[in-house]
Amino acid sequence: MNQDAAQHGEELLSLYRDYLRLEKNMTSNTVEAYTDDVGKLLLYLKDAGLQPESVKLENLEHFAAGLHDIGITPRSQARILSGVRSFYKFLLMDRRIDALPTELLPSPKIGEHLPEVLSVEEIDRIISGIDLSEKEGQRNRAIIEMLYSCGLRVSELCNLLISDIWRDEGFVKVMGKGRKERFVPISGRALRELSLWEECRCHINIRPGNEDYVFLSFKRGRKLSRITVFHIVKVLAENAGITKEISPHTFRHSFATHLLEGGANLRAIQEMLGHESIATTEIYTHLDNSRLREEILRHHRIRRHTHATDRFQTAIHARRWTCTDS
Repeated sequence: MNQDAAQHGEELLSLYRDYLRLEKNMTSNTVEAYTDDVGKLLLYLKDAGLQPESVKLENLEHFAAGLHDIGITPRSQARILSGVRSFYKFLLMDRRIDALPTELLPSPKIGEHLPEVLSVEEIDRIISGIDLSEKEGQRNRAIIEMLYSCGLRVSELCNLLISDIWRDEGFVKVMGKGRKERFVPISGRALRELSLWEECRCHINIRPGNEDYVFLSFKRGRKLSRITVFHIVKVLAENAGITKEISPHTFRHSFATHLLEGGANLRAIQEMLGHESIATTEIYTHLDNSRLREEILRHHRIRRHTHATDRFQTAIHARRWTCTDS
């Protein structure tokens, strides 16, 4: 019975994966995350001798309690249960069940999570600490500028194409979550760093099919992987003496927070970040605005003579967008 249940579960998981990819138009990374989380439920059901279609609320509550018991954090629990809810909505839509067993399933209380943010000074330290005598130096400098100046997700950075950079217009075309396109203003400083990187990039033996990707691996001649970008950011932060726990996403958080402090409204920031819901963007309003404002204004004066004000032109673009949106 367990073997049959496992095979049936794998068949449902395969159908669910196709649904996410084809009907929900999710990226491969998002599909993988959802199916991994649902896979945890299917493993539990296999051990319990249950079919997914026969699950009751109490079974899911027991599953959720088990996540807590093995030490999974509330935030991760909430993510897993979100995937489970999505899975059962798919089963209902596919007419495999008559009602949602997840309807009354509670989510763990995770509290307010404020993202880590870098100050302008800390970002400058990271950029200035990059050794340009190393062959990867200019590439890494351009990476940090694009993560911060455009607020890109790491997957968006890795998939960025040369043909997506509209230099004359001052915009970058970004393919975001759900394969949704958006246009993000790019600063003059970021464009300069990209131009310098392109001079180095031409010396790479580029593999066929990778010619249009902006950021490439020197060794493999292919587009950079997410893991490589995470490693680059970690090493650069350590070299700059940054003790905060940061990732490529930290530059995106910093981009949004500094824009808010620079005068852009939430609607404009939502558009530039590619958030589907304004509620996701609103988390930046809970950050310590007074502290950030004081810090940005102080370092804004310092960077005025080093072209740093290019970045705050994005806020001006944001205001223009706001006017045209209304």
